[in-house]
Amino acid sequence: MIPIATIFAAIFVFGLLVIMHELGHFAAAKLVGMGVHEFAIGFGPKLLSRKVKNTVYSLRLIPLGGFNKIAGMDPDEPQDQDSFNSKPIWARILVIIAGSAMNFLLPVILFAMIFWSAGIDLPSEEPVLGTVMSDKPASQAGLLTGDRIVSIDGVRIGNWMQMVEFIQKNPGKSLKIAYSRHDQPQEVTITPEYDEQARRGIIGVLPQIFHQQPGFVESIKLACRQTYQIGMGMIIGIGQMITGQIPADVAGPIGVAQMAGQVAQLGFIPLLQFTALLSINLGLINMLPVPVLDGGHVVTLLVEAVRRKPLEKNQLYFIQMIGFALLMALLLMATFKDIARSIGLN
Repeated sequence: MIPIATIFAAIFVFGLLVIMHELGHFAAAKLVGMGVHEFAIGFGPKLLSRKVKNTVYSLRLIPLGGFNKIAGMDPDEPQDQDSFNSKPIWARILVIIAGSAMNFLLPVILFAMIFWSAGIDLPSEEPVLGTVMSDKPASQAGLLTGDRIVSIDGVRIGNWMQMVEFIQKNPGKSLKIAYSRHDQPQEVTITPEYDEQARRGIIGVLPQIFHQQPGFVESIKLACRQTYQIGMGMIIGIGQMITGQIPADVAGPIGVAQMAGQVAQLGFIPLLQFTALLSINLGLINMLPVPVLDGGHVVTLLVEAVRRKPLEKNQLYFIQMIGFALLMALLLMATFKDIARSIGLN
């Protein structure tokens, strides 16, 4: 029996992500003068609908996202001046990338809401130890929470990142660390250990954490920074998976729904944070240059720009079929892993 929390959490997460993505396509299409036959929230039979200026706005039975019907996107549809293919290439690319752009805007909105309402825990920039992990070089050398690092091998330490960079670059090397404890100068020799996964030196310390209640504008700035940092981390992770540096451990719809249900039990704010993370991931994945995905469509349009004529219908169909097959294979693999995990086979 699927927990009710998982069902509602999955509907909320998938629905919000897809609606925002489609809203991006819709807004961009309207902006460049493309016709939009329908903008729908949900799938399946219509519950409510209203036509405004040649666009039908509908609410449908199954609340798992939504869709657009942009004029001319179907190659068999009669083309006119409002059709997708009648617009310049820059306008078509704008419409395509607007979906992923909204997936990057959504986490900024969600993070800003969270920071403004609940505050944020931020690490201190001061070189003062907040957490000292047991059985790590710092702990074994006798460093304690509250110790202030003054210098390393005679180099004055002015902030936390300067200390971290020094340690990361010197695994296996004995370092003379001068520190202050209760305003009393102390000195100790520590040899950073090499972290195989991170590929850098560590001594097992974390900075002090302070809770802050930022204002509205500061919340937006912090949200932008948070989205950027997470996005860059995901790009690095995707690159490492593609090159085989880390295993391609992906979750399919079942796994995502299960995670959404588990996170929802922690509270609404964790669910918003989870949605923001997933939105960034969706935006990045969608922009990969794979046929069928938005990134693949952008590549096709760039090829058209270089050739100064569109690809033939049979060429487009062939490319899209390859992309569809790859996407289905990945989805089936992820779903199989989801099922295997849920029944304890993995």
